[in-house]
Amino acid sequence: MEDNRDNDKVEIYSQRVKAGKRTYFFDIKSTRSNDFYLTITESKKKIKEDGHYFEKHKIFLYKEDLGKFSQALLETIEHLKTELMPDYDFTQESDLRNSDNDELKWD
Repeated sequence: MEDNRDNDKVEIYSQRVKAGKRTYFFDIKSTRSNDFYLTITESKKKIKEDGHYFEKHKIFLYKEDLGKFSQALLETIEHLKTELMPDYDFTQESDLRNSDNDELKWD
């Protein structure tokens, strides 16, 4: 049987979104039992006297929660677009893929 001890940190897929002072990471990882989960990380660069550091906040989404989470996220985004900000042009963000490194940028 194959040893999967290192698999709990293996990234299967990663997408990075730069958004001003923040960067968001959407990573699919594998568990030791070869199951998959999604992590969403917000990273903000902070300055302190002796340099800088990155403040990170992470959400882990497991397969049993992914359907409910994605449905709620889509409904919330749709409500934002249609009810709260109907005049805002959201298409500008959808065309920001940088073809050189497959990175999304929102500035």
